[in-house]
Amino acid sequence: MLFGTDGIRGKAGKLLNAPFALQIGFWTGQVLKSYYDRTGALAIGQDSRNSSDMLAMALSAGLTAAGLEVWHLGLCPTPAVAYLTKTTDAIGGIVISASHNPPEDNGIKFFGADGAKLSDELQNQIEAGMRGELKATDATWGRHYYRPELLDLYLASLKDSVSSQTDLSEMQIVLDLAWGAAVGVAQKLFEAMGAEVIYLHDRADGNRINVKCGATHLSFLQTAVGHCQADLGFAFDGDADRLMAVDERGRVIDGDYILYLWGQKLLQQGQLPDRTLVTTVMSNLGFEKAWQGLGGQLIRTPVGDRYVWEEMLRSQAMLGGEQSGHILCRHYGVSGDGLLTALHLAALVKQSGVPLGELRDRSFEPYPQILKNVLVGDRDRRLNWQTCEPLQQAIQKAETAMGEGGRILIRASGTEPLIRVMVEATSIKLANYWSENLVNAVERYCTN
Repeated sequence: MLFGTDGIRGKAGKLLNAPFALQIGFWTGQVLKSYYDRTGALAIGQDSRNSSDMLAMALSAGLTAAGLEVWHLGLCPTPAVAYLTKTTDAIGGIVISASHNPPEDNGIKFFGADGAKLSDELQNQIEAGMRGELKATDATWGRHYYRPELLDLYLASLKDSVSSQTDLSEMQIVLDLAWGAAVGVAQKLFEAMGAEVIYLHDRADGNRINVKCGATHLSFLQTAVGHCQADLGFAFDGDADRLMAVDERGRVIDGDYILYLWGQKLLQQGQLPDRTLVTTVMSNLGFEKAWQGLGGQLIRTPVGDRYVWEEMLRSQAMLGGEQSGHILCRHYGVSGDGLLTALHLAALVKQSGVPLGELRDRSFEPYPQILKNVLVGDRDRRLNWQTCEPLQQAIQKAETAMGEGGRILIRASGTEPLIRVMVEATSIKLANYWSENLVNAVERYCTN
């Protein structure tokens, strides 16, 4: 099984090498051409990893061998590819990135002509082609074009998504670009909106992408916001499809807070059908109870922004996302977009006339939540933890003890060799106790 919850991911040079990428490109072209019953262009974007150029060239060779035209965008955020795929006549898009993973990893994400991530059905067809179970159709050769100018269309769409009267003048904002795909676009966007911007990790650097910075390491951003007495700070991950913020006091504003604040604004504007938000099983119980207190409903999905998007389409919800910072707003796009989210959160703060920290304090009090990762190298043990009877007994014991005052989530990571253990409880003492208990059970029964 090649595809995880977010495309294909692994160590560059091992699974993700040039021959593999060429074959993936070829069969992606064959499958999309057959599905849409036409040839056309496919947009490729990448983050700053040192292996991304190699994978881009190999993918392009495979796609052109399948008869498709390739638009190579170069360094760009994942949501830029999703946007351009949807708004042009391209029949698909590919992003070369391992998101928040370290520099030695890489990944390949796939989008259809609607800008959404490929369905399981199409991914399975690509895998079938790789296994020799599909027959290739004849094709004329495609062409490869370098098209970075198309990113101006994406940048214009971000600016157009906020009111023409909105500007961020007199706001001081710190941006952590994580040495990754937000470099270039983020600078143009926030400076065009009039903000005074302070940059961290603001060059494309394949050796340092995500290393102790960005959306998964907020200490530099928190320190910079405090030192500069900035209004707020934003941190992106390597491909800029997710965002984490900090307020003027350096406190973390995660995806749950962003969904609550943005959802509340859309609710006041009458733009949130049925008062519905879509999020994942990871979102905090305190957030859910507070949103229900506003008369809203919260629909939970499995972890992964593609599942959030599918549920948003099913339920006709307009706003959804993940605690980790993938936020999707159907008013403006089809993909998690860190830059779009940052822009709208900054505009919300500016228009409210209230510091972000005060808006946070008015929102909800999160339940203590402990999340721990257990390294499980054996794939079968990782994926089959649900059939491990001693572990299931430990989970049931913890759930019974906490009752309605807590929540447990255990799942196998779709992108890394980990089992993730999450415990929420009414007190940090309870959360710590039961998380330690369950981590010990996972280590005992799933790693040996």
